[in-house]
Amino acid sequence: MAEFTKDMTIGEVLKAAPDVAPVLMEAGMHCLGCPASQAETLEEAAMVHGLDVNGLMEMINNR
Repeated sequence: MAEFTKDMTIGEVLKAAPDVAPVLMEAGMHCLGCPASQAETLEEAAMVHGLDVNGLMEMINNR
């Protein structure tokens, strides 16, 4: 599977790999079902939640 990038939307990531949802939830992103979150990039979501995007990407890609 291709590596995920920070410019991918949450919707794209979850469609390609639903098993990423628990990783995002563990990171504090509890609104994955919200319509607005589906269009947010991973970088935007990390910023909103005060997370380091590089650390988040490592968690996602190494799950």
